[in-house]
Amino acid sequence: MTTQPDLRTALTHSLLVGDGAMSTYFYQQGIPVGMTVEELSLSQPEWVEEVHRHYRRAGAEVLETNTYGANRERLARYGLEGKVSRINREAALLARRAAEEAAYVVGTVGSISAGRVPNWSQAEYRDLYEEQATALLYAGVDGIILETFLDLEELVLALEAIRPLTDLPILCHVAMIEVGRMRDGHRLTEAFAELKRKGADGVGLNCRLGPLELQRALEKTVVPPGLLLSAFPNAGRLGLTEGAYQYKSTPKYFGERALALRQQGVGLIGGCCGTTPEHIREVSKALQGLAPVPRVNPDPGEEKEEVRPRVDVRTRPTVVEKVRRETTVIVEFDSPKDLDVTDYITGAKALHQAGVDAITLADNSMATTRMSNMALGSIIKERVGVEPLVHITCRDRNLIGQQSHLMGLDALGIDQILVVTGDPTRIGDLPGASSIYDVNSFDLIRMVKQLNDGISFSGKPLKQRARFTVGAAFNPNVSRMEVAIRRLEKKVAAGADFIMTQPVYDGEGMEKVYEATRDLSIPVFIGVMPLTSHRNALFLHNELPGVKIPDAVMSRMDGLTGSDGRRVGVELAQELLDEALRYFSGIYLITPFHYWEMTAELTRFIRKWQERSPSIAAGRSQ
Repeated sequence: MTTQPDLRTALTHSLLVGDGAMSTYFYQQGIPVGMTVEELSLSQPEWVEEVHRHYRRAGAEVLETNTYGANRERLARYGLEGKVSRINREAALLARRAAEEAAYVVGTVGSISAGRVPNWSQAEYRDLYEEQATALLYAGVDGIILETFLDLEELVLALEAIRPLTDLPILCHVAMIEVGRMRDGHRLTEAFAELKRKGADGVGLNCRLGPLELQRALEKTVVPPGLLLSAFPNAGRLGLTEGAYQYKSTPKYFGERALALRQQGVGLIGGCCGTTPEHIREVSKALQGLAPVPRVNPDPGEEKEEVRPRVDVRTRPTVVEKVRRETTVIVEFDSPKDLDVTDYITGAKALHQAGVDAITLADNSMATTRMSNMALGSIIKERVGVEPLVHITCRDRNLIGQQSHLMGLDALGIDQILVVTGDPTRIGDLPGASSIYDVNSFDLIRMVKQLNDGISFSGKPLKQRARFTVGAAFNPNVSRMEVAIRRLEKKVAAGADFIMTQPVYDGEGMEKVYEATRDLSIPVFIGVMPLTSHRNALFLHNELPGVKIPDAVMSRMDGLTGSDGRRVGVELAQELLDEALRYFSGIYLITPFHYWEMTAELTRFIRKWQERSPSIAAGRSQ
């Protein structure tokens, strides 16, 4: 490279053409999707070098090394964690040979957490980035490009790890979750400003979106003076065309859009997923002989977005507001497994008349298909006038469906929810169905509370704040209560507003739960589920996770079936409630097998207890 200026000088004073995709180009050539393309630098070096040469002949002046995922964490998936240095060095040498002293070579370092690596410390991330960058720098690259980073925190961490290693230019590429915004909610203006403060030489955009969407984002972004600007868009969005996934943008269109990117002050223009040497050839032709255009920033005020306050007002107190003042009863009454809701509406009316404060509906409990609790919750809210409190599992919806579901609940005015993990689908009536579990219950609680701040899961302002009151589940029927309490405290820290427990079947257990939870900052609704028969008690005790039936209770249910079993079940539950109401203002009754008459009777019992013992009810602190 002795005949050329260094890369920083070239980027400052010239308009340069970058190369295009490596992985998707290999896939188009028949390399199986899912294999590690980075390893080809060792096993098939001639293939990698030939791709570089294709881009070089197409007009690329900057070649990226085939090292996007060549870090220890990703390579470990293929048993290659011991070859990090070798793969990076060989990849850099292959790109250098293809450049033939007529193009620049930049070492590519990709995001590690694009797929959300859980529970990694910053030190571990730093080690991985430092290891990879050291190998690339040792091989003699002209600069480093950090690309496809969805979260600013990780990009800054990578920059801080690599910046002390070299004075060569480092370019930082953001991948937007949507136009103008990163996955963690940061907008480009603030992201670019932070990257400059941390020592980046240049900033830019790559991946996920096509050239027009990158252009739109840059039109609204303030780029700090002195930063180099680059763009490596996808060949449009990925879509299904005639039975195959394809990128839509043609090479001709891609070249035309390169001119528009130049007008935004972009000085290095290449391509990402779906682009080929033909796309880069059109970019090179379009830009040939042109000088860079100075960046002109938009008015900073144009990017501001404000979340408006809600204009509607909640007319009734939430269960949390009520339970801090008086005994509050939540009754679980699950939606039916068929299409007839007649009996359900009858039961909901009876429960409402008995004095329940909310009817809570599970979300396909036991992984068994039931009518949508959103639909039925809306029906009982409108027809019966009772407050619905719906469960939301992590099991059935990916994050797209989860946010959509929550937005729908908000629109319907159903704003009291219980977040639970959800039973795995293999135990239900459709065992072949997928269990999604994109997030756990801790994450989902945090994300729901994010909606209350007017911010979507992706970080986009929603123009209005949600107002969810979020419950969390607690199983006290464990051998080590202290472990269960630590888990519960994590849910409180995530933003839970109240707790609903699994059913407890003895007075000693009631006191134990009270003592374990009395220092929590949020109210606890203690679970009580009446037994219906001896067989029901046997099943709950021996086969249902999270439930224990004392021997004394089992003895009293021994041999009972039908109405006799339900009668004794109610009597036992009333005895439990006598104990529970000494400690808890919040009672969570669980209706067994749609026997709503049982929980309606128990609700009336609680209301009469309040009348008999007003001083105890008034004196409780939970």
